Amino acid sequence: QVQLVESGGGLVQPGGSLRLSCVASGDIFRTYTMGWYRQSPGTPRELVASINRDGSTNYADSVKGRFTITGGGARITDLQMDNLRPDDTAVYYCYARLQLFNEDANTYWGQGTQVTVSS
Repeated sequence: QVQLVESGGGLVQPGGSLRLSCVASGDIFRTYTMGWYRQSPGTPRELVASINRDGSTNYADSVKGRFTITGGGARITDLQMDNLRPDDTAVYYCYARLQLFNEDANTYWGQGTQVTVSS
């Protein structure tokens, strides 16, 4: 069993910052990728950022230079979000691709945390 627990969402004014955190727990042998998707009304589900075990990262064009993802290889990932804009408002979902003992790698999801950017 795997559980991903997210924290750090909330309400912030434009230009402000939030830090999201996601912790994966369970009988985990190795974590390969962790990251964040987001979903907002009228907007397609979007990969925001991810980090792989080798340290490589990926960012959506809309967040480059504003968001920074860390972790990824040790079952914890943080997403530092700076200079937030109203269009960053969404439910943010943590995901992890990891391997449990005696099982193949699979992808798991957190429950989501709301981020609202509004003046």
